[in-house]
Amino acid sequence: MNKKLLYIVAIFFTLQNLFAQVKVSGIVVDEQDNAIPFSNVIFKGSTNGTISDENGKFYLQSDVMYNELEVSFIGFEKKVIELKRNNFNLKIILKESRDQLNEVKLYSGRIKKKGNPAIAILKKIWDKKRKNGVYLYDRYEYDKYEKIEFDLNNIDEKTKKSRVFKGMELVFDHIDTSAITGKAYLPIFINESVYKTYGRNIVPKKKNEKIVANKNSGFSDNQGLIAFVKQLYVDYDIYDNYVKFFDKSFASPLSKLGPEIYNYVLTDSSFIDNKWCYNILFYPRRKNELTFKGDFWVNDTTFAIKEIQMHANKNANINWVKEIYIEQKFKVLNDSVFLLERDYFMSDFSHNRKEKSKGVYGKRTTLYNNHVFNVKRPEEYYKEDVTEKEEIYHRTDDYWSGNRHERLSKDEAGIYKMLDTLRYVKRFKELTSVTDVLTTGYWSIVNGFDFGPVFSTFGFNDLEGFRLRLGGRTYFSKSDKWRLKGFLAYGFGDKKFKYGIEGKWLLEPKNRLILSVGNRRDIEQLGVSLTTANDVLDRSFATTSLFTRGDNTKLSNINLTNVKATLEPAKNLKFRLSSTYKTIKSASPDLFNIDYYNDDNVIQSNMEQVDVNFAVQYTPGSKPWGFGVDRGVSNYGRFPTLFFSYTKGIKGAFNSDFDYHKFQFYYQQPIQVGIFGRLTSTFEVGKTINSVPLSLLNVIPGNQTYFTSRKLFDLLDYYEFVTDEYVSLHLEHNFNGRLFSKIPFMRKLQWREIVGIRGVVGNISQENQDRIAPNATIQVYTAPEKLYWEYHFGIGNIFKLFRIDFEYRGSYRDVPNATNFAVKGGFGFYF
Repeated sequence: MNKKLLYIVAIFFTLQNLFAQVKVSGIVVDEQDNAIPFSNVIFKGSTNGTISDENGKFYLQSDVMYNELEVSFIGFEKKVIELKRNNFNLKIILKESRDQLNEVKLYSGRIKKKGNPAIAILKKIWDKKRKNGVYLYDRYEYDKYEKIEFDLNNIDEKTKKSRVFKGMELVFDHIDTSAITGKAYLPIFINESVYKTYGRNIVPKKKNEKIVANKNSGFSDNQGLIAFVKQLYVDYDIYDNYVKFFDKSFASPLSKLGPEIYNYVLTDSSFIDNKWCYNILFYPRRKNELTFKGDFWVNDTTFAIKEIQMHANKNANINWVKEIYIEQKFKVLNDSVFLLERDYFMSDFSHNRKEKSKGVYGKRTTLYNNHVFNVKRPEEYYKEDVTEKEEIYHRTDDYWSGNRHERLSKDEAGIYKMLDTLRYVKRFKELTSVTDVLTTGYWSIVNGFDFGPVFSTFGFNDLEGFRLRLGGRTYFSKSDKWRLKGFLAYGFGDKKFKYGIEGKWLLEPKNRLILSVGNRRDIEQLGVSLTTANDVLDRSFATTSLFTRGDNTKLSNINLTNVKATLEPAKNLKFRLSSTYKTIKSASPDLFNIDYYNDDNVIQSNMEQVDVNFAVQYTPGSKPWGFGVDRGVSNYGRFPTLFFSYTKGIKGAFNSDFDYHKFQFYYQQPIQVGIFGRLTSTFEVGKTINSVPLSLLNVIPGNQTYFTSRKLFDLLDYYEFVTDEYVSLHLEHNFNGRLFSKIPFMRKLQWREIVGIRGVVGNISQENQDRIAPNATIQVYTAPEKLYWEYHFGIGNIFKLFRIDFEYRGSYRDVPNATNFAVKGGFGFYF
């Protein structure tokens, strides 16, 4: 009987440990009831812990049952709390330590750097940081598994009864609790990827990350949404001075600038995987900066990081993100080599920062294993693939079961089944349609056809008046090898129809050989772009803007037919060969006459032109994805763009009027300047050889709308400057609130400071002046032979969406009717 009882007791404790889970939440305060931020909270006898936030609050959970919680803080006595069944909303009071009266309290100031053992350890980390991991070997390779998940959070009874979820109540069977925040969440999206990485540290250094498999839940054909999701999460290195994500540069706690930005405290030491490690707590010295609080464990001999957890400063000037949490773990390869094993990134997206506000968790889990070193591989292993293979997106369930580095949780695994069921629910179809419109601009009408772009349906200009545009595209899946696009428009002012149509075919996937043919008859504002791309269906925003200043009648009727072939022989390197036939004439000769003398010295109103164009575009660092004729880019705006174009006008072909040569070069470079924001520079240069009429010259792009534009000169009118050779430079720097954060009454506004300057210099030859007919509206072309420049000061992030710029003209201020000052706005989605 006693033996049976012993078995029962043993089974009871086995089951208790098997299903045990301990959760703790609360606040740490001093004896005066003041919150103690950045306290060290840990399950006693473990390395599982957290740091209290700026308000002293914390949440901690573990799948292992612990009986005691240890809370400590420099200047206070350590306190051990006995854990019970219910450990929520604890109030933990720390007493001031008499032995540490001379210590500076962390929550009320800064600790001294001199003599701080944590700083001494940090310096040794700096000395050896580049000797960690894969940097020790000439060659390396490893497998990588990435999981991106989105969850609705703060789910409560009110949420469940919301009309949004009417008819979709089954989703609430998948609610779980976050181990980081303790909030209830509902998984709604998951994306999984498997990669094989080959790298070489010897010159020339190369790294090739080949995607092997990819799987989505639910939104697998929404290119805009998937591109947006992938763009949120980029690779980072905690050893760098700055950790960059959401287009922001957060100061790393391992940075050499760290002692000026963070306080460090050596709090503990312990064995982790049989390696003796020190535990160092860190927290920011100042508020409102892009910093973290957290702790890390570092080995005592190699001074490589073993574990690190970081919570972003909640006062940081970043939009739509209430919380950011990063956790990394490194494994021991041998006595001196540590390799990144697990990288976990979680962000809480929300419209405000209130504790109970609802939002969306965005979580990325990245796992690394199967490292192999110093194996010589042929050169093609290090060459990046131009395109992805179709089978990547069609792996079987058995493949995924065998290639995930960690099993999906019950709720994660249920997402696939849940969303497969929801596809047939009417309410869910309506929600996905709204998502499609917001992310792609197209509305799916029937299978295979999308209406759009939706936001181009209505327009207005001085000649067409109110303009109605109906457009669409074929769309069966994101992997379509061909696509047709077109539109039909009607102007209620000029009472004329316009149309455009284009077809594209992916002929050879490996090198992405694409053939496209299109035709458009439309009204266009030609004076708003220096570097031309020859995209048939593109139309400048200035042509259809509802809000313009001054005269906007300088529009042209165009009939454009283009045949184009593009080839991508190497990743991000594209070659384009095209031929264009176009006719151009004034859309309203009484208001804007562009008559000219042809080569026979006869006045002509209509121009016919055939040209051949060769162009090269290089976008190093761009991360395109997909294998269809249209692809998304997962890191748009974070890489440089170099573009070169040569155009040869062919006189006589199909009654073509002119023989000329046009050379153009365009270079755009975004630069993240550490914690001081982002600088964007755009450089353009071009020259047209042989005399041509106005429609073929280089018009310096003006901007007569009330909205600022990075590529235009905001204070120039259309056709104010005309050139046949030019050089232009645009510089704009966004300080991301770095300066305003120093001003107490402006901190909470979280506005962002913007400064910029633009300049252009150019010439126009007498031969081109001589082509002007006596009845033309512009009788003398003016070129900015002396530098034209303008500058602006702006405030961005107003209500998280808007910006306002104060524009000043720096030269040519005495020109008749010159706009020397203007206030312009802009809007966009800013982090």
